[in-house]
Amino acid sequence: MKEIGGNTRSLRDSVDWKLVICYLVLVLIGWVNIYAAVHSSEPSSIFDWSCRSGKQAVWILTAFLLDFLILFVINPRMWEVISTPAYLAVVLLLIAVIFLGIEVKGSRSWFALGPVRFQPAEISKITTALLLSMVMSKSTFRMYDRSAFLTVAAIIGIPMLTILCESETGSALVYVGFIFALYREGLSGWYIVFGLIAVVLFVLTLVTNWWISLILLGLLCLGWMVNILRSTYKEERAVRRSALWRTILAFLAGVAMIFATNFIFNNVLQDHQRKRIEVLLGMKEDPAGVGYNVRQSMIAIGSGGFAGKGFLHGTQTTYGFVPEQSTDFIFCTIGEEWGFIGCFTVIILYVLMIIWIINDAEKSRENFTRIYGYCLASCLFMHLFINIGMTIGLMPVIGIPLPLLSYGGSSLWAFSVMIFIFIALDHQEKKYF
Repeated sequence: MKEIGGNTRSLRDSVDWKLVICYLVLVLIGWVNIYAAVHSSEPSSIFDWSCRSGKQAVWILTAFLLDFLILFVINPRMWEVISTPAYLAVVLLLIAVIFLGIEVKGSRSWFALGPVRFQPAEISKITTALLLSMVMSKSTFRMYDRSAFLTVAAIIGIPMLTILCESETGSALVYVGFIFALYREGLSGWYIVFGLIAVVLFVLTLVTNWWISLILLGLLCLGWMVNILRSTYKEERAVRRSALWRTILAFLAGVAMIFATNFIFNNVLQDHQRKRIEVLLGMKEDPAGVGYNVRQSMIAIGSGGFAGKGFLHGTQTTYGFVPEQSTDFIFCTIGEEWGFIGCFTVIILYVLMIIWIINDAEKSRENFTRIYGYCLASCLFMHLFINIGMTIGLMPVIGIPLPLLSYGGSSLWAFSVMIFIFIALDHQEKKYF
């Protein structure tokens, strides 16, 4: 980064303290609610390192140390330099954990180092974002170029598929969010539309009949072809022909998706994944089995009302009705004890953080910083959307933490590092004017 006019801004003016404060508030909210979720089963002080709240305090302190090093010690230019070797190293860890890792709740995605567990999938989001930013920030990069598109698809697809092999569906699904960063850099919005249509066709085929999905697909494609013929009649014939061929290919892909739905559902998805989808879509009722977590979570959130039952007074939380309440279902603890006000506050904090990240990214003079900011915002959004959707019954239970709030060192460290890399990159640009 070059100095402009030889002047530098003070630390107060060059660091986005809004992001820092938002980060600190979310971490504090998470720590307090982790204690609320475990205080009845682990009766002790919030600082007792032998219980989850005490262990989280250790993770928080170490995360703060990492934040300090990233912001004030490590040269921000280093992140672009190490993006390729870091990505390759983490991909090797993702492969190694399949064979050398331990199995936790059906997922072989953890390394055990004595009492400490480490999940490479959390770090892979950082390295994937860094490599995407490095590749797409080059002056020669063009998203519409086929080789460039295949490159970024491979960067996202390799760790995503490897994580799927670990049976860690939730972490793999987060990688879909990188499409928003690609869209900002020139990817056609139709890829997002086609992805949404594919999901709709998959669900519709499961809950109804294949011919209903086929009729809907036919009507969509027919309407789009009519729109092409109406709106492009003044354009070159080759442009119109290309658009029509893309529509035909999309129709054929949709037909293939419809007829492959049952095979994917019955032969590709695992048994517990099928059951969760069936319960989510109302195809089956299993309130004491697969649907138990979500049912109890919704009861907890609903019982909180407007202002909540008060700190440490949530009955669903105190008596442990919701499994994994300090990790994947931490949001229902907030809903029960702090009510609508608490839930709204947490969601607003996340929304503000995402907006501020995108705003800083758009103001950046460096392509690398801008693209990395969008990757970060995409990861935060996907975690927020999936986790909260899961706790209120709008998404299947796939085991994904709520950033900065859920218990766990791997997740807290990964998001802390990811956020402060962006803050450091942004600080490096703003300190010169």
